[in-house]
Amino acid sequence: MNNEHCILATAPASVILRELARHPFDLTAEGALRSKRITRHVCDGGPFRLLYATERIDERTLDALQTLADECQVVEMFKAMRRGAVVNKIEGCASENRQALHTACRDIFVDAPAEPKATAQAKIELDKLRCFLTEIEQGAITNAAGEKFTGILHVGIGGSDLGPRSIIEALKAYRLPGRDSRFIANVDPDDAARALAETDLAHTLVCIVSKSGTTLETRANEQLVRERLRAAGLDPKRHCLAITGQGSPMDNPANYLRSFYMYDYIGGRYSGASMVGAVTLGFLIGYDGLIDFLRGAATIDWLAEEPDMKKNLPLTMAMLGVWNHNFLDFPTLAVLPYSQALHRFPAHLQQCDMESNGKSITTTGATVSHQTGPVVWGEPGTNGQHAFYQLLHQGTEIVPTEFIGFIHNQYGQDCLVDGTSSQQKLFANMLAQALALATGKDDANPNRRFSGNRPSCLLIADRLTPYAMGALLAIYETKIVMQGFCWGINSFDQEGVQLGKALASRLLGFLTDINAAPDGVEKELLQQALHPLNEEKTRT
Repeated sequence: MNNEHCILATAPASVILRELARHPFDLTAEGALRSKRITRHVCDGGPFRLLYATERIDERTLDALQTLADECQVVEMFKAMRRGAVVNKIEGCASENRQALHTACRDIFVDAPAEPKATAQAKIELDKLRCFLTEIEQGAITNAAGEKFTGILHVGIGGSDLGPRSIIEALKAYRLPGRDSRFIANVDPDDAARALAETDLAHTLVCIVSKSGTTLETRANEQLVRERLRAAGLDPKRHCLAITGQGSPMDNPANYLRSFYMYDYIGGRYSGASMVGAVTLGFLIGYDGLIDFLRGAATIDWLAEEPDMKKNLPLTMAMLGVWNHNFLDFPTLAVLPYSQALHRFPAHLQQCDMESNGKSITTTGATVSHQTGPVVWGEPGTNGQHAFYQLLHQGTEIVPTEFIGFIHNQYGQDCLVDGTSSQQKLFANMLAQALALATGKDDANPNRRFSGNRPSCLLIADRLTPYAMGALLAIYETKIVMQGFCWGINSFDQEGVQLGKALASRLLGFLTDINAAPDGVEKELLQQALHPLNEEKTRT
């Protein structure tokens, strides 16, 4: 990288883009969506094809977005990140001051990985996992009765839950015979109670995930699980696995059957391809399936180093998002997968994007002068069509939309109704929504009038396989960090969650004895919050 690095606010291309945004491409104009336009606005990447003719862009806009990406050195910074540059930092301020090497976890398929040391560590953990899974399959590791483990209970929160859960839910169609998985995340004891009530503990491994080994919610849930194991006459050590930082309080062979390591240079929300997600995924779909998943992610990581936006799918999505958010002034983004298997993927992206790019200072410590991360949300189609699509089509809030769809379904089970299969109906609905949002509809009845000009894009693959899921994860991870580079922010820390944690710990200390709290806001809040409960106790 040279020393003339711009960010969006100072990049000369921003002036051009602001001018173009005064009159963006009109998707409702007669003949706007011609076949030539649809063919031109396509970008292939790994198993996915991006169709973005339904975005409010033309060739001038795309050229200016390419220039903006070049001026902000987005690809150069991504390449530097992959090679170990310290990108998790704020100059002149106390910060984590770390590398961000989540891509090293899957950079195992080339002779010269981008960051050899981190990839070597990833290979060591993968080899440990391969041996462990082989021992499980061959019956060398069993429960106390000598019976094989058939289930896994994943206990974590935030990035230690949302990423792995979204991936594992997406790939349950490929699980090994008899294998199953469940999750506990929320410190709400009802979450643990529900999961444990559905779990055959005698045949279940428990995967406890915490990098620090001190995460409050995870350690509380671990204790609940251990108590339930003991109550069932089971030895927790024979069932519990630790996924943690090397040397953490959880890195203790006296308490765990096995330990797998995660490293400081992998942020929680980017950890799905590390041991955080790999242990549970490998148990569920097997080691070969896990490798296919990692291969899909690695394919995108290398492709994302292409400087030409039109050949770089994650970069295209990143810059289209910048166009919609910063220049067309749309504050939110809907991610709508037309695949029930991806029902938890928008929740993962909500964390990955909003925790990464929900920042208001630059990497130099200055207050930003432009919008950063959007509000991200979504649900699977076609369910959403019968819920919130009314607002998407006719509401006053314009919501850019990213549709995700597949030509074929996972299980291969379907039937014909009125001459078409359910998968064909699903796919046609997705395409129709993109067209309807773009073109709208004129009608003499204003209640049936659709304004159109509502931007969207389509991300399409043949089938949601482990390889495709790995690629999909990497596409969005890369899109998010590339936007962060463009905005000049640190996409790898999360100081915004710390204040609430600190206050929660303080309030927790007073919860058992309110009188110990000093007079003031905290004490008054506790008294008012608990007042109805005290009143109910009095009645009882």
